[in-house]
Amino acid sequence: MGNKLLLLLLLLLSLVHAYSGEFTVRYLPGFQGPLPFELETGYIGVGEAEEDQLFYYFIKSERNPSEDPLLIWLTGGPGCSSLSGLILENGPLAFNIESDSGNIPSLVSTTYSWTKVANIIYLDQPVGTGFSYSRNRLANIPSDTGSAKRVHEFVRNWLAKHPEYFSNPFYVAGNSYSGKVVPAVVQEISIGNGLCCKPQINLQGYVLGNPVTDYVGYNWRIPFAHGMGLISDEIYESLRRICRGNFAKVDPHNTECMNLVEEFEKCVSGLDWSYILGPKYINPSDPDDANPLGHRMIVQSSRWTNEESVRRALHVEKGTIGEWSLCDRELPYKFDINSSVPYHKNNSIQGYRSLIFSGDHDMGVPFLATQDWIRSLNYSIVDEWRPWMVHNQVAGYTRTYANKMTFATVKASLHFSYHLIK
Repeated sequence: MGNKLLLLLLLLLSLVHAYSGEFTVRYLPGFQGPLPFELETGYIGVGEAEEDQLFYYFIKSERNPSEDPLLIWLTGGPGCSSLSGLILENGPLAFNIESDSGNIPSLVSTTYSWTKVANIIYLDQPVGTGFSYSRNRLANIPSDTGSAKRVHEFVRNWLAKHPEYFSNPFYVAGNSYSGKVVPAVVQEISIGNGLCCKPQINLQGYVLGNPVTDYVGYNWRIPFAHGMGLISDEIYESLRRICRGNFAKVDPHNTECMNLVEEFEKCVSGLDWSYILGPKYINPSDPDDANPLGHRMIVQSSRWTNEESVRRALHVEKGTIGEWSLCDRELPYKFDINSSVPYHKNNSIQGYRSLIFSGDHDMGVPFLATQDWIRSLNYSIVDEWRPWMVHNQVAGYTRTYANKMTFATVKASLHFSYHLIK
């Protein structure tokens, strides 16, 4: 009788766990043996009647989960899955392309995962991204400001189910287009903390990599190309003089400027703008194409995630999405934050820390553009420009400002900091 009662209690506990939408994942197809870290996947409902179901991957810190920081990671796009962060950038797994047998892609552990020192929620947002879906097909089209509100709601709902993390230092992190959304999320959480009768999120700051900030930043692509020796001094001087520094939105009546911009584009047309040292990304369906290694890994992620065994292991709800893609370029979206600089200013006034880093070989969002909007904040420098080191090697350069903002370049790095596993 005692054993039957124990079994009944265990069954009830498992049902409660399943009903909450949270699942512990111990094995993943393509990875040999049990995972060497704790992975949880699930859905959190947001919006009216929780019609939007946002999918997440949560990995506990491998050091001290109860005290280490809690981060939420938002990949850019918009419409790119956070799986790129988990497997292609800063997570504890990567694809081992060299051992790809043509069946399911092989996964291996990484050495420098952020989860060595932090708990991380990798969130598929906005709805329609990755495995996130909506129960209401007529729901509002996602937008920058709408995404910020939804992410804030997600964080509060997630913490309500994981109250043991309320006291952990909390940071919002992301890259690329999330450079518009992350500062807005920080502001939303900060405002929420000031409202009556809500538990406080222990918000400390944010982290951004190669962040899209405003369209003015695109004007820095040509000075970047000149500094990297991609265009001649003569072309650059002509562009600077005739276009008057406005390269992103050229006056159509200024035909001389338009011709010069076209000449610039011819000079760099054979390059991958996200990584100028690599060959151009040509055919995403062919993993043997002469792509940068990171792009080949994008192909692997689609192959892996569309395997039925992978979806079962991740506890993806059947019938909620069709073909998975790393980035949904057809996702309807309203771009309603023209510039995230006002959000950075407000977050600085509130005293939040920030780390902004740039791959110094990214021409899509060049580090010169990031330095420009940081200068526009008009904060004094408290730690001058200097190299930062890894194993006695220069890994990049850094500078810190009085608003607790640190800027850093990452040497010879690209738009996304892909794991390069050979």
